[in-house]
Amino acid sequence: MAYKNYTKLFKELKNSKLLKLQIIVLFLSTYIDWVLMPYITKLEGTYLPVYMISFYMLVGAIDGLVQPLFKKVKIYMIYLFVILLDVIQISSYYLSNINMPLFTYTILTIFTFQAITFEISRIHTIDFMKDEIELKDYLMLRSFVLSTAIIGGAVSAMIFDYFEIKLTSILILLAIFGLFSIFLEYKLYSKFKRIVQSDDTIIQRQRSLLNEKIHI
Repeated sequence: MAYKNYTKLFKELKNSKLLKLQIIVLFLSTYIDWVLMPYITKLEGTYLPVYMISFYMLVGAIDGLVQPLFKKVKIYMIYLFVILLDVIQISSYYLSNINMPLFTYTILTIFTFQAITFEISRIHTIDFMKDEIELKDYLMLRSFVLSTAIIGGAVSAMIFDYFEIKLTSILILLAIFGLFSIFLEYKLYSKFKRIVQSDDTIIQRQRSLLNEKIHI
């Protein structure tokens, strides 16, 4: 039966701490953004001219063009940038009480950079996941988690709107989730850094041995 494929995916998830950590981070970050997305979309229509909305869409679409520029970047540096973006995002929430247009521009800018970083990190992460899980299973699991997080975020936004919960209260809740996500992202950053540095050390030793053999 086809439903057994789901069981297989979650078994793979249990067997790898690195994969589990990455999936939780992916879910949290996507959920947070998709709770916020409808509110930002509404603010876009209120405060932004059409050309600025088009500008953000244009910048967000360049991820495929800039990926080759980041081919050699270390994956842990990508996660460090993700942490920085999340810290800025949480810090910017207070702007909603001071200047709503500025808040809208700030969040849209962060969303745009997050979208570009998301695609870059996806490409780099595949190299590390191939030893943890089959590539096809990894991509299916990733898509499953993304869909679940988007649905969860959209439904949550609908519920918040139905009960007329203030944006300030929603931002406080999202900030709490965001801080937990940053904590997990830092753990991922540390794990990937150890893996990369360990691999680099092995490669350097192999090169040294090869050079010694050549000169003998």
